[in-house]
Formats: sequence, structure tokens, C-alpha cells
Amino acid sequence: MKKYILGLFAVAVIASCVSQQEKAMKSADKDFILKAANENFAKKKWKNALALYDRLANLVAGTDDFPNVGFNTAYANYYDKSYKLAGHQFKNFAINFPKDPRAEEAAYMSALCYYEGSMDYNLDQSSTELAINELQDFLNNYPNSERSKNISQLIDELSYKLEFKAYENGRQYFKMGQYKAANVALENVLEDFPSTKLRPKIYDYIMKSRYELALKSIYDLKDERIESALTYVKMVEKELPNTEYSKTASELRVKLEKEKQNFVVVKKDTEARIAALTARQKKVADKLAEQGKKEQQAKDQISNEKQAKQMQRDSAALQTPPPAATFKIQR
Repeated sequence: MKKYILGLFAVAVIASCVSQQEKAMKSADKDFILKAANENFAKKKWKNALALYDRLANLVAGTDDFPNVGFNTAYANYYDKSYKLAGHQFKNFAINFPKDPRAEEAAYMSALCYYEGSMDYNLDQSSTELAINELQDFLNNYPNSERSKNISQLIDELSYKLEFKAYENGRQYFKMGQYKAANVALENVLEDFPSTKLRPKIYDYIMKSRYELALKSIYDLKDERIESALTYVKMVEKELPNTEYSKTASELRVKLEKEKQNFVVVKKDTEARIAALTARQKKVADKLAEQGKKEQQAKDQISNEKQAKQMQRDSAALQTPPPAATFKIQR
């Protein structure tokens, strides 16, 4: 019986709450709606509170209640995990009510909303870049604020996300066998994030990329790429002594030096073959040229003989007198 009574009481309470929410949604009484909205907010019923605050926006415009409604609306959206909307609302509050005691808190919450809205590293990072800018703006505007103490930590966390995404892009190029692209991408990470904590891993992948490029290079670029790889592995040995990376570098250096020695032999043999081929080509070219020269001389001789015979005929024609004139006797 006791349980039955408690059940009825719970149903009555729920019915009462639903009834109050419905009444507030249909009411035109600003104070009644505001009271219901604030009660929902206090009870952490964010969606119910937001539904009522949305109705109040026009009703409280220009009144003392307007800042409170805007502030609570932003927090309700934040707790409802609508970070982008909440960040926009907090930012508007800080701009529109700069003298309000909550302006600094609103600016901080705006930056925090952008931080919360940052996407995972493997997704588009425009939200992360925007969050870093917003957090930095708060630092610039409130350098002495107690809330600034953890801002730098949040910025570092977001910056690392950008670093890691760039690093992962380079690593994916390496895994796909696109060693030149991997080398360029990872070099850019070091340039864009000079203080990156991923430097040892980046060194490792650049070193391995250059090693693979050297081994799989075309003949014309092999010399240059072997030297590039050797220079890098020696740098890693020097920069990261007594680490797994320096150990890998030492192993690759031995292989590269052997590859360099082998290529010297290949290069010497190739140059000898090229020289021999060039000599044979020259010999053939000289022979063809000589043959062509003889053929031309023969043609010239025939042409000269023809010209000489023609000149003889022309000369004979000039030296032969014309036949005597013939006169007819008149009868």
C-alpha cells in the first residue's frame, strides 16, 4: 500500500512538472515563463530550460532580465553539449555587456566552448585552430585573470593535436611507400612546430624515408640520395645518442655505406659501358660519314663528267659555221 501511494505521488509530481512546462510554453506571461525556465535550469533540465528561454528572447529584450536570460541560455547550451552555439552566445554576452561582472566569465566560457568543440585529430582541424585563437584572445584580454592559469595548458593540448595530425599524415605517406612525400611532409612538421615533442619519431621516419629513397632511386639520383641519407643518419646518431633511434641510424649507416661502395662499382662499370658504346657509335658514325663522303664524291664526279660533256657539246656547236646561203637562179 505504501509503495502504491509513493507511486501515485511520483506520477502526480511528474504530471505537475509536465503541466507547468506546457503551461509556460503556451503562456504569454513573461514572469511565469521566466520562473519556469529558471526552475528547469536549477534542476539541470537543459532542454526544457532552453525551450522556455527561446520564448523569452523577445519578451525580455530591453529589460533587466535580458542579460540573465542570455547568460543562462549560453550555459544551458554548454551543458547540453551544444558547444558551438554556446560559444557564440557567451562571446556575444561578453561583447554586448562588457561592464557586467560576468563578462570575464563569459569570455572564458566562450574560449572553453571552442576548446570543447575541437574535433579529433583525424578529422578537419579548422575548429582546433579557431579554438587556439579564441583561447589566445582570452589570454591577451585578461592576462592577470585566475582563469588564465590553465589556458596555456589548453593551447598546448590543442597545438599538439595539430602537430600529431601533421605527423600522422607524413607517417601515412611512409606506410604507403610514398617516401618522397613522407620526407617533405615530416620536414614541414619540424618547420611548423619547432618545439614539437614528436621530434625523435619524426627524425626516425625522415631517416627511414631517405634510406628507402636511396635504395630505390633511379641511377641519375642515386648518388645524391645516398649522400642525403648518410648525412641524416649521422645527424640522428649525434642528436639522439644512446636511443633506439641512434641504434637504427647506426644500422642504416652501415647499409648505406655498403650501398655506396656497391654503387661506385656499378657507376664505374656503367661509365665504362657508356664509354665503349659511345666509341662504337662514333666509329659507326665515322664509317657512315666516310661512306657518305665517298658516295657524294662519286655523285660529284658523275655530275662533273656530265657538265664537261655538255660543255664540249656547247663548244662544238659554237665553232661549227652555219651552212652557205643558197640562191635561187631567176629564170
